[in-house]
Amino acid sequence: DIYGTPGNDLGAFMDGPKIRVFGNAQDGCGNTMNEGQIVVYGHAGDIVGLSARGGKIFIREDVGYRAGIHMKEYKEKKPVLVIGGTAQDFAGEYMAGGVMILLGLGSGGHEQHKARFIGTGMHGGVIYLRGNVEDYQLGKEVGITEPDDEDIVILKQYVNEFSQHFDYDSDTILDSRFMKLYPKYLRPYGRLYTY
Repeated sequence: DIYGTPGNDLGAFMDGPKIRVFGNAQDGCGNTMNEGQIVVYGHAGDIVGLSARGGKIFIREDVGYRAGIHMKEYKEKKPVLVIGGTAQDFAGEYMAGGVMILLGLGSGGHEQHKARFIGTGMHGGVIYLRGNVEDYQLGKEVGITEPDDEDIVILKQYVNEFSQHFDYDSDTILDSRFMKLYPKYLRPYGRLYTY
């Protein structure tokens, strides 16, 4: 347990422990995390979950820019990032795998998320948003749809975990409208490379 604000790259390259922060986390929380759990009872800075390959990160409040950038999964390893508030621009940039959930709890689930360029370069994984987002806020590589039954199972699992950590009512959260963002292409920038 940490009481206060730890420095940048909390949990970098982590492979199993559990860290609880009773305060805010700075930039790079969960950088290249492989396994384990980080729970932040406050806000977090930029690039939360940068290149995470596994494990779970739960942030009670908002996060900064480029949250979930280049998260990726391999076989059974799948990183999970659940954000109780919202994120700044470029959330989910270049995501190659994993699950990112933006709950927008500060907005009551009805206001529009403010982030722009969500999912720019995304080519794997999924982003679930509670609340509203317009097409102009999304990266051109991202599609948007309603969650299906399989998605609802995933949402219930991680919203329940989030709610247990931070003492929320998961049924109230899940009773709101969610949207699913998914990559439209597997290699959105393939034509830019020579190989």
